[in-house]
Amino acid sequence: MNVRKCHDHVITRAVAVAGCAALVLSVSGTAAQAQPRDPGRQTLGATDGWGAHGTGTTGGARADAEHVYTVTTWEEFRAALKDGGSAPRIIKVKGMIDAVSAGCDAFAAEGYDFQKYLAAYDPAVWGHDKPVSGEQEELRAASAAEQDRSIKAAVPANTTIVGVGRDAGIRGGSLQIKGVDNVIVRNLTVEAPIDCFPQWDPTDDNGTGAWNSEYDGVVVYGSTHVWIDHNTLTDGRYPDSALPTYFGKVYQQHDGLLDVVRGADYVTVSWNSFKDHDKTMLIGNSDSAAADDAGKLKVTLHHNRFEGIVERAPRVRFGQVDSYNNHFVISKGQKWGYVYGIGKDSRLVAEHNAFTLAQGFSPAKILKKWSEAPLTAANNYVNGELTDLIAVHNAQIPSETLQSGAGWQPVLRTKVDSPKAVPGIVGSRAGAGRIC
Repeated sequence: MNVRKCHDHVITRAVAVAGCAALVLSVSGTAAQAQPRDPGRQTLGATDGWGAHGTGTTGGARADAEHVYTVTTWEEFRAALKDGGSAPRIIKVKGMIDAVSAGCDAFAAEGYDFQKYLAAYDPAVWGHDKPVSGEQEELRAASAAEQDRSIKAAVPANTTIVGVGRDAGIRGGSLQIKGVDNVIVRNLTVEAPIDCFPQWDPTDDNGTGAWNSEYDGVVVYGSTHVWIDHNTLTDGRYPDSALPTYFGKVYQQHDGLLDVVRGADYVTVSWNSFKDHDKTMLIGNSDSAAADDAGKLKVTLHHNRFEGIVERAPRVRFGQVDSYNNHFVISKGQKWGYVYGIGKDSRLVAEHNAFTLAQGFSPAKILKKWSEAPLTAANNYVNGELTDLIAVHNAQIPSETLQSGAGWQPVLRTKVDSPKAVPGIVGSRAGAGRIC
């Protein structure tokens, strides 16, 4: 296996910090412990969000020298994930690794032809009454299955994935944190995967049709104790604005940037930059998933920057979600739907956040009601002014009246900064390349 291993010393778990602080007080405040300088050995702080609950999140911090890898290609990366069974591991990503370096044509099944696909399923020929079927749809599905096998990377338990330096990242790959415990992902620029073979559904969008795509940048599926920290997640080279239109609909090739779904629990998302994306983050992906999700999906979002985001930052179902000290930037000319989606049985607490809205955008749209669910929204500032998000929403959108009071109060928080200071703090420290 062509994977380079580094000979690091084992460091036992220490009380950690998010960001670049070198010391942190213990929970009692009576002692301080040093944080390892190697970001791959750092662990989530003892009070740093839901990911710190119970056993906490240490990732691969206890990895021995044989389970520390430096990878420079997608193939090396996937090999390192598979090597060593369930032993703690640290995978250091050096440079930008590309899961689709050979291009979309490398996944195409023999005989698949996009122009033939368009001709076969043109609404003028196929209509809008039934899903597509036939030879070209079968070949599209086979092509999609090959891409699926090639770009997904299953992340095992007790793993830390960390970028080396300021320019490390993953292009076109999908990190699948599925059914495992204790994972850390840090200091990566993750360019959202492009679905090479979206499916046309003529029955979608109220019978007008839509292109549907797969693949999230990072998926936390049924996993526990996960820390996503200091990453930049973005459409990068392939913004939605550059996507073509077929059958009068955008040829959508993106899904989400980060989704937390299907019974996932105890997740902290901190100091990340989410940029230039439409459907950004789901916490709970279906109203019908109560069997998996009820009582779970506990997620903390803090000190993240959202810019050029259209919606789902996040959309929440079922979960107790704590969102504090985040900065949301809505710029002139961009498409915008909402920030927080209030979904089935959710209990969102959104406090001490900052919102910068360009002229013409109303703070009433920060919240979007999908289902009846109470939330807490306090001490939030819009363009530097204290704003009652629920009151503004209810006054301007009375058809979607929201209830105040999530019924719980977060206790697992690091220092809560003044929301007036959040744009400067988050702007200078959030994203990849900004950990020490």
